[in-house]
Amino acid sequence: MYIDPSHFLHSCLLTSCVSCVSSGGGAAAGPRLNNNQLYKFSYTTEVLLDRTRGSKEGRAGYKISTNVDINLVWRDPSSKDNQLIQLAISNVRVEPASHRPQKKNVLHGSTAESVLGKTRLAALTKPFLVHLKNGKAKAFYSYWAEPAIIKNLKRGLASLLQVQLNTGKVVEVNHTCKHGSKRSGYKNQAPGDVLGVSTKSSSVTVFTLEDGFIRSVVAEEAHSLAVNARRSAGAKVVSRQTLTLVGTEAGPLEAAGKDVAGVVKSIDAKLAAVGIVAEKVKSQCKGCPSLFEHWQAHQKQLEPASLSKTTAPRSFLALIQSIRKASKDEILKVLKSTSKTSLPQVVDAVTSSQTTASLDAMLEFLNFTDAKGLVLQERFLYACGFASHPNERMLQALLVSAGKIGSSDIKESVVIIMGALVHKLCQKGGCNLPTVMQVKKLILDGPDNTQVESEVQMYLLALKNSLLPEAIPIFTKYAESEVGAYNTIALTALQRYDVKLMTDEVKRTVNRVYHQNRRIYEKNVRVAAADVVFSSDPSYFEVKNLLLSIGNLPHEMNKYMVSKIQDLLRFQMPASKIINQVMKDMISHNYNRFAKVGSSSAFSGFMAQSADMTSTYSLDILYSGSGIMRRSNMNIYGASNGAVLHGLQVAIEAQGLESLIAATPDEGEEDLESFAGMSALLFDVQLRPVTFFKGYSDLMSKMFSMTGDPMNVVKGLILLTDHSEVIQLQSGLKASAEFQGGLAIDISGGMEISLWYRESKTSVNNRGALVVTGNLTVDMDFMRAGVEVSFETAASLDFITTVQFSEYPFLVCIQMDKATFPISEYLTKYESLSSGKSIVSRKSRKQLIPGSEFPLHQENSNMCKKVFDSSW
Repeated sequence: MYIDPSHFLHSCLLTSCVSCVSSGGGAAAGPRLNNNQLYKFSYTTEVLLDRTRGSKEGRAGYKISTNVDINLVWRDPSSKDNQLIQLAISNVRVEPASHRPQKKNVLHGSTAESVLGKTRLAALTKPFLVHLKNGKAKAFYSYWAEPAIIKNLKRGLASLLQVQLNTGKVVEVNHTCKHGSKRSGYKNQAPGDVLGVSTKSSSVTVFTLEDGFIRSVVAEEAHSLAVNARRSAGAKVVSRQTLTLVGTEAGPLEAAGKDVAGVVKSIDAKLAAVGIVAEKVKSQCKGCPSLFEHWQAHQKQLEPASLSKTTAPRSFLALIQSIRKASKDEILKVLKSTSKTSLPQVVDAVTSSQTTASLDAMLEFLNFTDAKGLVLQERFLYACGFASHPNERMLQALLVSAGKIGSSDIKESVVIIMGALVHKLCQKGGCNLPTVMQVKKLILDGPDNTQVESEVQMYLLALKNSLLPEAIPIFTKYAESEVGAYNTIALTALQRYDVKLMTDEVKRTVNRVYHQNRRIYEKNVRVAAADVVFSSDPSYFEVKNLLLSIGNLPHEMNKYMVSKIQDLLRFQMPASKIINQVMKDMISHNYNRFAKVGSSSAFSGFMAQSADMTSTYSLDILYSGSGIMRRSNMNIYGASNGAVLHGLQVAIEAQGLESLIAATPDEGEEDLESFAGMSALLFDVQLRPVTFFKGYSDLMSKMFSMTGDPMNVVKGLILLTDHSEVIQLQSGLKASAEFQGGLAIDISGGMEISLWYRESKTSVNNRGALVVTGNLTVDMDFMRAGVEVSFETAASLDFITTVQFSEYPFLVCIQMDKATFPISEYLTKYESLSSGKSIVSRKSRKQLIPGSEFPLHQENSNMCKKVFDSSW
């Protein structure tokens, strides 16, 4: 039997489990009411809110209990299942959803009239009509002047009268149905599976029928939301409705009339078909602070000194909520009143709000022709790159701005970030939008339309962010370029693509680069090519040729490749199966190949493991034969629900420094210009690389002015999680869910070289404070109940490499330290009345995660002892 009570309110059907218990049957298509009879029911509707796993303190929420009289008004003489029914609500009571002490009962001493107000109560108790045909609601008649929440509560009651008694399947065509059904709002785009929110819904309705009429209806639906990375940060709403027949008595006679419209008009000309789908309820915030007042309250928490504390991202999230309700002028007032030190953080918040008003305010406030405004401009661009739900207009704004830019660094950032926005817009089906098409053409044609090396790199990095399949041939071409920087970008970009897109031509090219079939390449280019081979479902012969090359490579590259293979096997990466097969061949795998001396290494490990998320790290370091670091690559990944997020990559490269210590460069690196720089990829978005020095004269000036202080790569506030939706409940109420996660981050890196002590040191310092909050609220205009779950943490991670190159093999010590950090969880439940009376309960727990030095290979531990012993 097919029974559909949910369609009355939802523009699309819930995934429902509906069962029916009947003590008698007939040929009726739906419930039939008798003429001259009044059916008296008791009705309760309640809504309960709590964290997903429940809590001892009881749930927040309310229960409305009423009496309901139902009678037949009119029946079509030619069809007994075509009926007009009147429902009248009376004896309204409002109570807490669960038992609680008097002090914690916001409704203590209240009456239905004091809670709802005289006008709303009168509207709720005013009779209304429902047109039922074959057990389905065709129309709902009430009064336009009634408050939307009152009409919705009436709709919720009427929805329980829908039941189809005939066995069979009904297919409904609903033109208002869109993907997402009862839910509206927005959520994180991929890789939102890791940073996003999971939702789960269920609905069960049980009808008890007697002689073809409803004896009772019990409906319950539940909706839960949880943060994927930490499912304890979850909330749920449960809605229950119970309609029970308590008796019958003589009622009014059936009205005469030819059709429903005529009968309705004869009863009350003001009655109107107001629609069966629930209306939006606009909640008015009484006494809420303006955006400017909100900003004044949070300003201190957004000063640079507070960015390492969790108060910064918490204030950041609160400010975003306020900005999303503000006008362009209100936002500009805040931007123009903010101190210079906190302004970058306000730019982060305004841009992350992603409203039309916030984007307009930023475009008016920023002056892209001013080369001195680099900090604010770049903060705006990075916030665009990390946008949770960007639109075409944001991309268009960057495209228009690109022609006005006064700084070459900002122009690079604009183009690189446009690539990231193209990727996000394509992910949600917007690849053919006019602006997306325009930017795609710009970055796809860009590398071949310029001879300027920095511009070619800019376009390649934009394409790396875009992940466009059309860019693969471009990367394949530039992987074999004569410029090392192009090779590296192209190869690292290819590694980001789905393995299925790695064609035979791409694989042949990458193998040619590694084996130097056409020309000599730098070591860091060749190891990047090896990484692509290993991650692209390699064949037996591809792996065999890589292993056979060991022993014929430069010393440090030999060591790196041995370490890389051992790491792939130890960490059981996908390529490990084929590597194990190849290593059964003693020609490919023998002591001579795998006992190479050197300091280069590749190592992967676990940072954290839980039921919800696994976090891993990898550290790859390649040295030149002279002992100077050539390339350092640190990666952090997060995996949840089968999805993987590249959370962080910090790569430091150095070249052409052998002349400093009178050493001989390796093959293919004899004529390289002195250079050191750092590149960062954050949450799958490639950022503009930073240069420490370029050229011998720049190197020498920096050598004598080096303070050892790290150079900032990225600093700011990022909106990581952004999930908003409105859930329509069958009872007529709506639940609003808002989940946001904010991260304050500071990533810096540096490189020091001491010719006196013949020692070099590179460092990558990561500081972060994370806050994730989830709010689930049911606002009935006259009553409000909700639950907020949140967690926060502040942590630091330092990666330091010390090299002593006074002798060979030189001493190398790699340290990766995590400081002790706290994780705090909070649960807040709140209930309030329109009168201003409110009850709030809070609960929290805190745990300390001990600091540690992440384990690397034993060889590194032995080397560190020697380094620090020799430094005394």
